[in-house]
Amino acid sequence: MKFLIIGLGIYGSNLAVDLTDLGHEVIAVDSNSVSVDAISDNVASTYILDSTDESALSALPLNNVDIVIVAIGENFGASVKTVAILKKLGVQRIYARAIDEIHQAILQGMQVQRILTPEQRAARDLVNEMEVGVHVDSLAVDSDHYVLRFRAPSVFVGLKYSALDLPRRFGLSLVAATRLVERRDILGRRDSFPRLIPLDAHPEPVVESTDTFTLFGAHSAFRSLFDSLRS
Repeated sequence: MKFLIIGLGIYGSNLAVDLTDLGHEVIAVDSNSVSVDAISDNVASTYILDSTDESALSALPLNNVDIVIVAIGENFGASVKTVAILKKLGVQRIYARAIDEIHQAILQGMQVQRILTPEQRAARDLVNEMEVGVHVDSLAVDSDHYVLRFRAPSVFVGLKYSALDLPRRFGLSLVAATRLVERRDILGRRDSFPRLIPLDAHPEPVVESTDTFTLFGAHSAFRSLFDSLRS
């Protein structure tokens, strides 16, 4: 896919590099030449321009990309004006970053296709990590339900997976479990990769310290699990 990213702060720059690493074509835009120069070797092409200037923005290849992402966060006015100009120019697929609830409400009113809230998501992940004590990846399914992925808590290590009884005890569904498996690369160096654990295998698998859970449930269900881990 082709992406045009406007705003090359920390979030926009990281997003541009990550998308490029995944094999996508990225066009990066910012009014700050230093920010553009810093990323120029990592993306397909770059532009230095003021995205609040309609004539400058219209010169970009807006019709030749799949998605335009407005990653401007710090300058609230520039973000909203850039989205407004993109809408005026007929861009259909616009993703825009929101830094707070007011910003998000305005972008919702402008009917952008997707609103990105990296600060809120990062804060939620950090809270979850502090609760569990390990790194947590999260995906909001709706306003109250989430998919969380994290390393198996130590209190579960050594138990059979069926003994966890997560649906009855906490109202959580175990979507999948993976385990780190060691291997050697072509140079003989050791590394590890996750492999899906067949939970219906015989004999029944037991939780190990390197296992990772992927769980689905409501916020209250995860709260119940986290409370039990602290007790």
